[in-house]
Amino acid sequence: MRDKNIFAIRRGLPRMSWTPQNLYNLWRRSCTPFKEEAVFTQSSKTLFQQRWIAKRLTRAYHGDFINEKIFKRWYLPSTLPDVRPRKRDDDDVNLWKWVGQDSKVSKEVRNREEDEKLALAPVASLMYEEVERRIDVFIFRCCFAHSVYEARRLVIHGRVLLNGKKHQNANTRLAPGDMVSVDPKAIRFLQAPPPTPSKEENSEEESQPEGEATKDTKVESKSAPPPSLLHPGLTPFNLPPFAAPFIFIPAYIEVSFETCSAILVRRPTARYNYSEIPSPYDADGEIMRLSWEWYSRVRPRIRGSGEKRGRICPDVRTETRKIPGVERPKKLPAPSVIEGRSLRAQILRNSVGL
Repeated sequence: MRDKNIFAIRRGLPRMSWTPQNLYNLWRRSCTPFKEEAVFTQSSKTLFQQRWIAKRLTRAYHGDFINEKIFKRWYLPSTLPDVRPRKRDDDDVNLWKWVGQDSKVSKEVRNREEDEKLALAPVASLMYEEVERRIDVFIFRCCFAHSVYEARRLVIHGRVLLNGKKHQNANTRLAPGDMVSVDPKAIRFLQAPPPTPSKEENSEEESQPEGEATKDTKVESKSAPPPSLLHPGLTPFNLPPFAAPFIFIPAYIEVSFETCSAILVRRPTARYNYSEIPSPYDADGEIMRLSWEWYSRVRPRIRGSGEKRGRICPDVRTETRKIPGVERPKKLPAPSVIEGRSLRAQILRNSVGL
């Protein structure tokens, strides 16, 4: 089974989840010798192995439930934004040098260096922009679900509204301005926890016969009120353990926790030393760059409709047009050829206009 034991400690792959096992795997990938597997500065692995390991790590977090073929076909962008600095004209600098204003020359050179530095944004992480627009990933980023798998279950079970209408397709990608609402009754940490009797009470009840009760148990029952009476009229809020590192809202999402709804304000972007796509790996580090190199080499080549079976379309083609009052032919007739001239010569003659 592909999704069995996704939090395996032996593999140590971080996922989109709040579970303590996932937090432990994230800690191992960042602070223990286990992180040396993804450090390629001094590695004996080949370039192919480095790219494959980087792809494996990033895809385990960004859409591991998406089939690889579907991801390359529908979610992988064709290119990334070009943030390389463009060469400027040196006319102003040469003029100031000729005039003798060295202070303006040094100031202009400094400003250009700062502009070039600020233009270098970590764009490698933008390869997963389309994954972040999925409705199940969007719900997880809004902190309405413990994991992206639970968010997917909420969508499929009809607990999510998209722009006020019930939506059950978890593969939908949102557009800027779309509003997603989640049923508060389906959010687990907004429900009161079930009463769980302690082990000492269970052992005491088993040791004592029915109908007998000591004074100590009566005093404890009077002093401890039921959980429903502790905060009457308030919505219960019970976060799972070790959930603090995962509770944050990206900048491109506007969330209203009072109504359990959120709006996708815009697409995620990147600027100098900052990327809006959350990831356990450096937005412009080795892992992200090698992942992009892997997909840039294995991406599917999509051909146009006119390039099927080579450059030249075959003569035998099926007719798909529907003309009223005309019987639909099964096949188009073969092109006519003038005597003494080949088909290629006629095409060249018509294109030149002779």
